[in-house]
Amino acid sequence: MIPIEQTEFGAAAAGTGTVRIVETVPAGSHIRRQAEVTAAGGPLLAVGELLTPGGAGVLATHGIHEAPVYRRPTVATLSTGDEIVPAEAEPGPGQLRDSHRDFLRAALSQLGIEARSLGIARDDPVELRAKVERGLDSDVLLISGGVSMGEFDFVEQVLGDTGLGCRFLFDAVAIQPGKPLVAARHDRGWVFGLPGNPASAMVTYWLLVRPLLRRMTGLADGFWQGALRGRLKGGLPFAKGRDRFLPCRLEFSSGEVLVDPRPPLGSHDLVAYGAGAGLVRVPKFSAPAAVGESCEVLPL
Repeated sequence: MIPIEQTEFGAAAAGTGTVRIVETVPAGSHIRRQAEVTAAGGPLLAVGELLTPGGAGVLATHGIHEAPVYRRPTVATLSTGDEIVPAEAEPGPGQLRDSHRDFLRAALSQLGIEARSLGIARDDPVELRAKVERGLDSDVLLISGGVSMGEFDFVEQVLGDTGLGCRFLFDAVAIQPGKPLVAARHDRGWVFGLPGNPASAMVTYWLLVRPLLRRMTGLADGFWQGALRGRLKGGLPFAKGRDRFLPCRLEFSSGEVLVDPRPPLGSHDLVAYGAGAGLVRVPKFSAPAAVGESCEVLPL
């Protein structure tokens, strides 16, 4: 078989014409042979493989218009605290706007998950329990605040109610920020008590909640999975007895990942974490790191 662009046609004469082949074509070229891509009964897509737009085209070519997939988990979010008001409200004395709901809604949308908001629960165990009970209908319930050492932090108390059937997995993590994270399991799903400080909530979501949600959709993931080796464009502070995770900006240049840390003022510094495109890890007991040194970073 010879492509037409590798030929030249001569003028027709008396009903006939000439065709000149201008390039040599090996015998057997340009023939699509039966079963050369895959034999009858052979696999098209592997189990657990991400179904990309190209994969959908492969299935359509073979007449497959439906295929079994992992369903997206259902997720409910709940903010807590007498001091919390909706983002659209004007805070009064001693109040602050709820940043957790919008952060989680946007972060979950990256996974194709539409979060169900349960609103804000006041610092009242009865009201909190009622909202938590509603949230347990979802595969994953994310509660913001109420998990630290405050006098009105009732989340662990409510989750420990035997009537809810929750079993604690842990109530602290050796990371900074994000130490007060709480995780529990029940027969129908999972519960996370995210810290009230916004940076802590972000870090614990990226490091521990997101990997679980991705695994529930059939993808391989885990804590710090997907991290890259990079080179520092700015210095890093030291770390004591917990791994620190700082926001950073990323630049990909000549096959190298350049990491520009944005050290926050603390776990309340939402601006620093909101502007970061990645988390750079400072292992516990590390000395300060200088520009040009190697580091680990997780792109977000």
